[in-house]
Amino acid sequence: MEAKQLSPRSVHITTFGCQMNTYDSSRIMAICEELGFVSEADPSKADLILINTCSVREKPVHKVYSVLGSFKHLKRKNPGLILGVAGCVAQQEGKKLLDQVPYLDLVMGPKAIEDLPELLQDAASGKRRSHTPNTNPILGLKAAVTRQPGLKAMVTVMQGCDNFCSYCVVPYVRGREKSRPADAVLEEVAALTAGGAREITLLGQNVNSYRDPESGAGFAELLAVVARVPDLWRLRFTTSHPKDLSPSLIEAMRDIPQLMSLLHLPAQSGSDRILKAMNRGYTRAGYLERVARLKKEVPDAALGGDMIVGFPGEDEADFQLSMELVRQARYDFLHSFIYSDRPFAKARKMEPKIGDKVKKRRLAELQDLQRDISLELHTAQVGKMEEVLVEGSAKKGQGLVTGRTRAGRAVNFAGGPELVGSLVQVEITEGRINSLMARQVDQGGST
Repeated sequence: MEAKQLSPRSVHITTFGCQMNTYDSSRIMAICEELGFVSEADPSKADLILINTCSVREKPVHKVYSVLGSFKHLKRKNPGLILGVAGCVAQQEGKKLLDQVPYLDLVMGPKAIEDLPELLQDAASGKRRSHTPNTNPILGLKAAVTRQPGLKAMVTVMQGCDNFCSYCVVPYVRGREKSRPADAVLEEVAALTAGGAREITLLGQNVNSYRDPESGAGFAELLAVVARVPDLWRLRFTTSHPKDLSPSLIEAMRDIPQLMSLLHLPAQSGSDRILKAMNRGYTRAGYLERVARLKKEVPDAALGGDMIVGFPGEDEADFQLSMELVRQARYDFLHSFIYSDRPFAKARKMEPKIGDKVKKRRLAELQDLQRDISLELHTAQVGKMEEVLVEGSAKKGQGLVTGRTRAGRAVNFAGGPELVGSLVQVEITEGRINSLMARQVDQGGST
């Protein structure tokens, strides 16, 4: 077989899924750049196409196969094109992807990113490979993103999950929990801030269970140390599991100036019966007690959540308990999903399954409720003075810039590109469902 040529080296990366996948794509791009590749936004012009995938829900898996199908004609036009699938679908499907997609060259699980150079060498010589190791590597300095960061950057502090929620595939495709050494986290954060990043998000499937493998220090202690990195203006984290949310973490949110007043705390259900079937490890009352503690200690905090509707066996009473929990928690934002069976997850064998019509109706009701709550909360911000980190031009509205408050709320206001990357004082003038409108004020409070 004639060897495929890697030159000129251009790579297109398509990313689906969570922030962890976005971070992984940055790691993949950094490795590609070390190998001499340059980024290419147009896949039709690329010599290497990598699809970084998500398998948490059903639709993203279907999307992967759809995207692969759309690239088939590119492979036909350019036989030297290398086409690969990375991420959780790669880990889940493995060699099956190679069998079903004959023009696919490589399959790489999320635990195999550091092996990308070897996989590309094999692909260039015509050897198709599926590489999906089961063990998470410890992310040391080698994993640090070496590309020039933007204003905001992400840093992984741990990988995997030990919770085995019955609907979730993460422990199977991402592996068991493995925390990254605090020194490696600090070194990467320092490198990013030295390169211009001013807001850092610390990532993990369950950051609350982080433990420094060398000192045993927990996540709140890591936050305190990271917050002292020079030129770091803002620090945030995701995701938190409610059963592991400690008083010390809430106190850190209260006491560390750089730490943003934002907590994403997925509930998934408001019914104790369903929470038990989900293997979530907490009760409705326990969840709401944690929310109450957060709002007492950090009154200006914005709370986000996740909710699944249509879990096997969820009856109307269970669903109404979820609706009531949303009313009590009063989320600023809520990610809501229809349950779907996932490979490996225990819930796929649970009965009875809920019909699509019922699931869609419940999701619509839940989302209608959340829109009302978001609008109420955001309208209540009118008149408040906020510090906004300006991120760029607003997507809608000529002459507007956009940024976020310390609670992570999106704000749009009149301004020019010279404001990007700066902290600006604004007064909130209007609350909308997904954002706020504001006017810029000087330190004296005038326009």
